[in-house]
Order: sequence, then structure tokens, then C-alpha cells
Amino acid sequence: MISYVVRRFVNYLILASLATVFAYVAASAFFFPRKKYLGRNPPVDQASVDAILSSHGVNDKDPVLLRTWWWIERIFTAPLRDKLGTDLSNRKVIPEMLGDPAHWLMFWERDWLGRSGVSLRLLLIGTILGAILGVALGVWGAVRQYKASDQIISYASYVLISTPTFVAGVILMILATMFNRATGEQYIRFTGSYTPGITGFIPTVLDAMSHLLLPTIALMLFGAAAYSRYQRSVMLDVLGSDFIRTARAKGATRNSALIKHGLRVALIPMSTYFAYTFGTLISGATFLEVVFSWAGMGQYGIQAVQQSDVNALAGNVLFAAVLVLFASTLSEILYAALDPRVRV
Repeated sequence: MISYVVRRFVNYLILASLATVFAYVAASAFFFPRKKYLGRNPPVDQASVDAILSSHGVNDKDPVLLRTWWWIERIFTAPLRDKLGTDLSNRKVIPEMLGDPAHWLMFWERDWLGRSGVSLRLLLIGTILGAILGVALGVWGAVRQYKASDQIISYASYVLISTPTFVAGVILMILATMFNRATGEQYIRFTGSYTPGITGFIPTVLDAMSHLLLPTIALMLFGAAAYSRYQRSVMLDVLGSDFIRTARAKGATRNSALIKHGLRVALIPMSTYFAYTFGTLISGATFLEVVFSWAGMGQYGIQAVQQSDVNALAGNVLFAAVLVLFASTLSEILYAALDPRVRV
């Protein structure tokens, strides 16, 4: 099992590298970073613009393949901080993504892992809670098929799936504002990932939880809506299987047969489905970061596209590729844990 995970890790490392290189080539070919300096009054000297763009390695007067070669060469030769270069705001991409290496083990700090830590807080908590809630609702809907609770879950899931992410974020902000006004206290905060000026461990944690509440609820609900539909369909297939009827015929109670035999089998395809839907959750978290003004990787990626920032976009693609491939590895491990035949 360990050798299998190591092989998959090496394969995924190669895939993540290829995805990042292709993203860099595509961004270099289609982005126009020179536009940042056009139309200024007084105009910027073209030689100065060329020098600035060349210092970032994104001068469009240089061939794309040559720029790509310089970029790959820097990855292998430059120190860790300089491997992905600098963005158009003159910030090093690696420190912007991962923060200060001296703080990588201090997960309780606000700047833990830089922008990546901000996004990971939302993605990990929202995804885990969404998966648990979605599986529970899907199983409940299958067991109580066509009952009132199943219909309510189905309609609510379809409404959530068809609702744009930013709309759900705005609705939650409106509800939070009404709640704060009704209570007369600012219990729920939704601008940024933390409130500046708050010190102390407990006040900092409570403030972080207050800011994390709304975007986590939004991401959890979107994940649960998708997972519940798939889990319900799979569970309905399992309920009509022969091994469930055999277990009941041998004296197992209905709940015992469903939980001990049916649920485990129904979770096997869910582990694969999790890997495929994780990418959509990343895109949903990206828009939530913009709506709630979180300085995470999603916001960084959208700013990179708006500003034609090649290096920043390459770093963002690398972050997303690593997360998706890590989710794929995790889903394969879960598949092997649930199905003993795969281990052989």
C-alpha cells in the first residue's frame, strides 16, 4: 500500500508540474501585461516598460518558448523564494503563496502559509463538513424514499446546485447583517479573514471563527447538495442488492444491514466522486473569497487574470493542481480502505 501511494505521489507530482508549465505557456501567449503601463499620463517610456517586464520575465517582445525556458531554468537554479519569480506588484510569488517558512509549523497564526493557509482553512473545513452532511442526507433520503423529508432534501439540493456561488454569499451576508442588528452585537463578521488589532489567543480564535462562519456555511451547503444527490442514487441501488436481502434473511435487523453492509458499499463510488467534485469546490471557494474579501489564493488568481500577471497565475494553477491531485490520492486510499479487493 505504501509503495502504491509513493508511485501515485510521483505521478501526481509530474502531472502538477506539467499543468503549471502549460498554464505558464498559455498565460504567456495570451496575456498582455504591457497594458498595465499603457494610457498613463504622463506616458511611461517604452524602454522602462521593457526593463520592468523583462525583470519579471514576462516581456512580450521575447518569444514565448524562450521565456518559458528562462522560467523553468529559474525553478531549478533559484532559491525557494525566487523559483516562481515575482508578480507585477513586485511581490515574490512563493512567499506570497506560502508565507514565511519560519512560521510553517505555527498553524495557529493568522499568516500561517500565507495566502495558501487562508484558502486551506476554508477549503478543508467546508469540504469535510459538506461531505459528511451530504452523505448523511443522501442516505437518509434513500432510506425514506419519496417521503416528505426526502422531497424537501431533493428540492433544497436542486435549488442550491442551481444558485450561483456569489449569490449565496450575498444572501448570507444580508442574513448576518439582519442578525447582528437584531442582537445589537457584531457576532458575525464577514469582511476579510480576520479583524485587525485583535490580540490574544482566545480573542484571535473567536474572531477567526466569526469570519470563517459564513463562507464555510456556503461552501458546506454547496458540497452537501452535490454529494447528497449522488449518495442517494448510489444508496438506492445498494438497497435493492442481493447481499442486503441475504443479511436480512440471516436475521440482521434493517438498520444493521443498512449500516454494516449497505453504507460501506455505497461509500465506495463516493470516494471517486469526491475527487472529481473537489475541483468545483475550489472554484466555488474562489468566488467566496472575492465576495467575503479573503486574501487567499482564489482572490490572488482572479487578480492575476485581471492584471495579466503570468507568474501569479502559474503559482495559482500550481496550488490548485496540488490540491486536486492530493484529493485524488486521498480518494484512492479511501477506495482501498472500503474495498479490500483493491488492495490486492
